[in-house]
Amino acid sequence: MSHDLYAALCLVMVIEGLVLFAAPRGWQAMAREALKLEPRTLRAFGALAMVAGLLVLRLVH
Repeated sequence: MSHDLYAALCLVMVIEGLVLFAAPRGWQAMAREALKLEPRTLRAFGALAMVAGLLVLRLVH
């Protein structure tokens, strides 16, 4: 894997950790709400997030 990919994965870990550190109760509430959603809905949100991330990456890079 390239150096950039490792850097990107590390940044994801930092951001995830920051959310858990700064707002643990909010994260727990979000996870409880996510459990109520159908897997198909979660998959659609995941696909939308990936497409949005790729588009923004393309615009920035």
